[in-house]
Order: sequence, then C-alpha cells, then structure tokens
Amino acid sequence: MRHSVFAIGCAALLSAILLAGQGQRQGATPVAALADDFKPASTNVIGQQYPQVNSKRQVSFRISAPQATSIRALGINLVKGEDGVFTGVTPPQDPGFHYYQLTIDGVNVADPNSESFFGAGNVRSGIEIPEEGIDFYDNKDVPHGEIRSHWFKAKSNGENRLAYVYTPPGYDREPTRRYPVLYLQHGMGEDRRAWPNQGRTNFILDNLIAEGKARSMIIVMEDGGITPGMNGASGGGTRGGRGAANATMPFTSQIINDVVPEIDASYRTIADRDHRAMAGLSLGGTQTYQVTQANMDKFAYIGIFSAPFGFPGIETGYNGILSKPEAFDKQVKAFFISMGSKEAATTGRQPAEQMKAAGVKHITYFEAPGTAHEFQTWRKSLHEFAPLLFKE
Repeated sequence: MRHSVFAIGCAALLSAILLAGQGQRQGATPVAALADDFKPASTNVIGQQYPQVNSKRQVSFRISAPQATSIRALGINLVKGEDGVFTGVTPPQDPGFHYYQLTIDGVNVADPNSESFFGAGNVRSGIEIPEEGIDFYDNKDVPHGEIRSHWFKAKSNGENRLAYVYTPPGYDREPTRRYPVLYLQHGMGEDRRAWPNQGRTNFILDNLIAEGKARSMIIVMEDGGITPGMNGASGGGTRGGRGAANATMPFTSQIINDVVPEIDASYRTIADRDHRAMAGLSLGGTQTYQVTQANMDKFAYIGIFSAPFGFPGIETGYNGILSKPEAFDKQVKAFFISMGSKEAATTGRQPAEQMKAAGVKHITYFEAPGTAHEFQTWRKSLHEFAPLLFKE
C-alpha cells in the first residue's frame, strides 16, 4: 500500500508540475504581443517558422488546419481565420525548456513544427524560451566533447541496455589519460535521453571546462527504469500505479552490478570512489539517495536536484552517519542539494538546512531563482554542481 500511495503521489505531483509549467488555464484566449521581435524558436524543426518567441518570452502560433474546429496550445485557445489558419499569442512564459502539446478538437498531439522529446511518459513537443543573460548551456565556439551511444548486455539479467556517455574534449587525442565519472539520472516519466536533449549536458560541461571552472570528466546517463510509473504500469506490465515505486529499486543494484563495471571496462575511468559521483533530478534524486547511501564505498560526491520524495533523514540516513557529521565529511567530499525557488522547501531547502544544523560541513545548497520543477532548475543545478567535483 505504501508503494502504491508513493507512486500515485509521484504521478500527481508531476502532472501538476507539467500543467503549471505550461501555464494552462481553461478558456484562456490569445493576448496582445508585447514586442514585435518574434523569431522562430530554436526547438523548431529545420525550416519551420512557427512557433515563434519574442523578447518578452511570448509564443506566437500559426497552424494550418482547415478541418479542425478548435486548437489549444500552451494554455490558450488559438483563433481560426477564414483561411483555416489558427493563430494566437501566449502570455509571457517562464524561461527555459518546456514540454507542450496541441489539443486539436480534444485530442492531444505533438506539434509537427517542433522537435519532439520524451517526457511525462510519452513523446511530446518541446519549446525553448531564452532567458536573458543566461548562456551557459548554449553551443559556443569552444572545444566540444561527444555524447556516445553505448549498448551493452547486463551481466545480472542478460538485458540489453543503452547508456549515453559524455566524453570530454580531447578524450580521443589523449589515449593514456584517465577521467573521473559522474553518473547522472533523469526524472520520472523520462529516460536516458532527457539529460542530453532537454538538459544540454554536453554544452554545459564543454563551456565549464573551456572556462577552467570544471575538471574534464566522463558523464554517464542511464535509464533509471522509472518511466512506466507515469502510465500506472510497472516494468512487468502490471497496472495499478505501483510502477514508479517498484521501478526505483532494481536500478539501485543494476548501477552497481552492471553499469559501473561496464563503464570502467569500456572507458578510461579512474575507478575508485574518490573519482566517482552520482546525481539525479526529481525522482532520479531519490534514486541517488538510495544508491549512494547503500554504497558509501563507491561514491564520494552526491548531487540531489529537486527530489520531492526520499530524503533519508538526519538520524537514520546513510546508516546514521549524518548524526556523526565529522565522519560523514571524511567520506563525502561534496553533498549538493538544489531546488527552484518556486518549489516546495521539502524538495531541497529543508533537508539542506537540516544537514547544516546537524554540523555537516561538506553540504552545498543552491536555489535557482524564479524557476519551478523544470529543466531550467536542473540545468542551473548541474552548472553549479559540476565545478565542485573531483577537486584535487
């Protein structure tokens, strides 16, 4: 029963987050444009001019659908013209990446003019809203690393698995150099694609490394197995909303028994705990709690981004070591907790304050201003977390 309630709570939370992030309001109509400098969104399919975004962070839609009677997008009802073209301008959107769908005559579909992304348990459109003065995740003229598709067979169960692996600039040119590793987990309703695509992991690290702010490292983005919970199904196909809770558990052993050994065997890693980190966003943050407290001998750096469930507690977590802050600080070189300022304090601020009050010195807390439970929070979290890693 506890697992079922946990899973339903996860799904309800994420559903509320997605609706809030898209600014959906029943019956909302287009508004006036606050600036006439609209440009095609960077997330558009090549060659498509709409949707467009202006400097006031409004989105303009133009969709030809003569046979349709109604279309909603990003919380507004588009207006149909005599030519069969639906148009509309949204209120200002929060900056960053947002999932969205078109609702055409009551049916939710992806926008064919936008690139598609896997999130909320299915493939849907996404739009990038620029944030003024923020460019740390942009594709800049700096040396670039690579994101590699790494297929392998898990030794524990014979399953074929896919990891996306970021190798830093110069990896192939320095065949004797070895690197530390960050294992970076996605959230509920997403999979291994989330961090490379929505999160822009490679550009964030490329830019930090070029600026001398972060050490060159390998980043492994694997599937945490928590997507089925979005549709009320477990990995085995059962129904009833228990998938999210149950699916978190196998990965706690799979990452140790399958993923880490595979990466150490296939890449030039420094294979010890002092050069290994783990971090995750949302339910992936909960997984990070689970994995690291069960394997203190494997990870010296821990990052928790907006974890709404699963903080282990000051007295009981990590085998009670949080009640012994000096011993904890000797083992964990950096414990990073973050959240967006629009999120509940329990997702970040509260546990960070508890750890500080307990006397833990290696705790770093970051709060992204003006953001919610969304990738703009997690991009900024990674940007703040990466420079803390693997300092000699």
